[in-house]
Amino acid sequence: MNHKIIIAIDGYSSSGKSTLAKKISKTLKYKYIDTGAMYRGVTLLAIRKNIFNSDLWNIKNFLPFLRNLNFKFIWNKKSKEINIFLNGENIQNEIRSLKVTEKVSLIAQIPEIRNQLTIITQKEFGRKKGIVVDGRDIGNYIFPKSELKIFMKGSVDNRSYRRYQELRKKGEETSYEKVKKNIIFRDNMDTSRKISPLKKSKNSIEIDNTFISMEKQLNIIFQLISKTKPKNHIII
Repeated sequence: MNHKIIIAIDGYSSSGKSTLAKKISKTLKYKYIDTGAMYRGVTLLAIRKNIFNSDLWNIKNFLPFLRNLNFKFIWNKKSKEINIFLNGENIQNEIRSLKVTEKVSLIAQIPEIRNQLTIITQKEFGRKKGIVVDGRDIGNYIFPKSELKIFMKGSVDNRSYRRYQELRKKGEETSYEKVKKNIIFRDNMDTSRKISPLKKSKNSIEIDNTFISMEKQLNIIFQLISKTKPKNHIII
């Protein structure tokens, strides 16, 4: 492509958004932004600050830590994948732990946190085009004027098994039933929260990948990209 666009990929937990987005960004040489990883990074920070250890949630005292957050997505030559750095620390492995997974939907409900991460995403990554962004509210809220919007979905069983396999490969002891329960919980939290709930935007292209290979998903995406024209207006 001679012109650059913004590609927004939304969808349910463990629907393969990140894997798809990474492959698209690698092929197009676009910058990849994983907003879900950013929420996981904030969740990890919250765990470290012990905000979950109080019945009242010490949110007010936690919010000041969000003012100077610095996220970077850097290609790791050794692991051959994109790693997320928070304030200079590579947190890629730690944010995928079960302890973070169990808390991230709670953090994502907090309006002040959502607002801060939206500002960071728009300011740091949205000024220039040529990015692939995935998350829960990209097409509707963060980059509503993005040229191409994709909405990913899949069966609960399929998504649970995918997530279960990921955790097992990383050596985490868990059960498929526990992972599935967490996926269902996160689906409910994501779709029912009052601020920026997960929902398909009117002009999103829906892809149900329950029975579709990654190769076919990419073929669909690149066909759509080839027909997409860049917009001249400001994207945010």
